[in-house]
Amino acid sequence: MTRRPLRHLPPLLATALSACSMAPGYERPAPPVPLSWPVGDAYLVRSEAGVPTISYRDIFRDARLQALVEQALANNRDLREAAANLAAARAQVRVQRAQQFPEIVTGLSASRDSGANRAASSSFALDAGISAFELDLFGRLANATDAERQRALSTEAAARTVRLGLVADIADAWSTHAADAELLRIAQDTVASAQRSVGLTAARLKGGIAPRTDLRQAEQILATAQADVAAQTTALAQDVNLLRLLVGAPVDASLLPTRLDEVAGTVATLPPGASSDILLRRPDVLEAEYGLRAANAEIGVARAALFPRITLTGLLGFASDSLRTLLDSASFHNNIGGDANQAIFSAGGVRAGVAASKAQRDAALAVYEKAIQTAFREVADALARQGTIADEMRASTARVTASSDTARLTEARYRGGVDSYLENLDAQRSLYSAQQQEIATRLTLVANRIALYRALGGDQATAAGQ
Repeated sequence: MTRRPLRHLPPLLATALSACSMAPGYERPAPPVPLSWPVGDAYLVRSEAGVPTISYRDIFRDARLQALVEQALANNRDLREAAANLAAARAQVRVQRAQQFPEIVTGLSASRDSGANRAASSSFALDAGISAFELDLFGRLANATDAERQRALSTEAAARTVRLGLVADIADAWSTHAADAELLRIAQDTVASAQRSVGLTAARLKGGIAPRTDLRQAEQILATAQADVAAQTTALAQDVNLLRLLVGAPVDASLLPTRLDEVAGTVATLPPGASSDILLRRPDVLEAEYGLRAANAEIGVARAALFPRITLTGLLGFASDSLRTLLDSASFHNNIGGDANQAIFSAGGVRAGVAASKAQRDAALAVYEKAIQTAFREVADALARQGTIADEMRASTARVTASSDTARLTEARYRGGVDSYLENLDAQRSLYSAQQQEIATRLTLVANRIALYRALGGDQATAAGQ
């Protein structure tokens, strides 16, 4: 037995199929956020032009990072799961839409009956018919199809969210690897310097010039730096493990950065524009809006249940007790019928279904508005950080310069017997801390640009792949 949808409908039937809809009209709610971004001392002066359509390649310009992203787009398992979910959602739309069309069912049967005391008899039948085709006079099926379509679009937006997050996560992990590599070098340099200091102090102790406390203090900073070397070695290995997970395949070491300077120069700043309406293009906001549209359509499905459901059935074919005469005109038969069902008592269940659909629509509206508010907050936070990070970077660089000079002069004074070793030790510790803080600040600068890319919805090529 085969089934196929009827694609060419008579005019009367087509009119019936395009009947009224019980779903309320949809209007996009006004965004529950200000029309422009915050202003003040923490925020930069921004361009009044809207944000252009971009690709991740416009923001992340290093060829090594682009190669990792391209590899991840082909291999990442979260993306594969999102693609499979999207394919299932699109197929479900076709499943639901098929219910709006009649199914023509064809069948062929044959039987033979024989017994010990009677002659054998045979029967053959060939028929085709329409089984329980619903006339969608009140839009129940049309609204159900629309709800599935909106849910499929929501799933597509969710897939875009996964892709956007993946690109940003790879960029974060890639830049963190550069920062950890620099921290490892600083720790290794500090170990080398501390070892020289321990040797010098031990010699001074042996010569009776320095007390034993100086040696112990020198050994403290050496042990601290050695522990940092071990910790940063672990951090680098974990960075590679994270990138391997995000990419979904082994990572070529030649694609990994070792200095933050080479990273910061290749991550562009994304101007946010003047209007917060651009948040409506964020994939998570789109996902929430499509969910709201689906809930709105479900109200139409529930309302249609208040009205009678009309179905048609029809059958035509041939039946004969001989295969030779099966297609004769005398063997032809047909049957057509209709049915209308309406619940006259459901203990309020049908109207409760409408109320439940409205409540679900209200919940979806709250989710949509919360998504916009969250997006606004994330962008505003990124802008606030962008407005002050340059000042912090200058201060961190100045601190390293001052700490380096202090350490150099203090060590010279210690060697000349002017300052105590404790002052020399404090100067070395201050320099080490200032170097670590400068790297952390430079990493924050890069991370802020990545966060703004993520918060503004970033890549507009997500719907169609790369």
